[in-house]
Amino acid sequence: MDQPIYIRPASESDAAELLDIYRPFVESTAASFEVETPSVGEFAARIMKSVADWQWLVAEQDERCIGYAYGTSHRARAAYQWSVEVSAYVHPGHLRRGVGRMLYTQLFEDLARRGYRNAYAGIALPNDASIALHRGVGFEYIGTFKSVGRKFDRWHDVAWYQRPLPDLGATNGGGEDD
Repeated sequence: MDQPIYIRPASESDAAELLDIYRPFVESTAASFEVETPSVGEFAARIMKSVADWQWLVAEQDERCIGYAYGTSHRARAAYQWSVEVSAYVHPGHLRRGVGRMLYTQLFEDLARRGYRNAYAGIALPNDASIALHRGVGFEYIGTFKSVGRKFDRWHDVAWYQRPLPDLGATNGGGEDD
């Protein structure tokens, strides 16, 4: 019987293990548009920035990292500050066990508590599993950027999805629409 899965905030010390999950997506797929795998130090810095400004969560089972999800800036201009882009990666040995859903459920709550209003996800096509995950946690398709990224000597489309975050009463800058 499998041990329980725990969701917790990531720490700098998780970088090497999480990078092991991410590396195959960089090196073998177009799911990530990175073309070179970041160093452990670079990955640790990403984790720490995300934890400080948005959130980065780890799914852990048997004291091993089996997946992660994080939020990051949607766009740099100030008016976008209450929107966030999200991503989730799950170790191939733990797919279709609800890990991505668990990570996203907690991530959405954490981001909403920080005042974020909408989450966006870009999915390089084709990727039926990622589309199913995102639709399953409440994302709606909003459009496709055609031939927006080039990797492995071919152009790739990216489908964009949007999900409102729960209103948890967090202060989010005020305004007439609040």
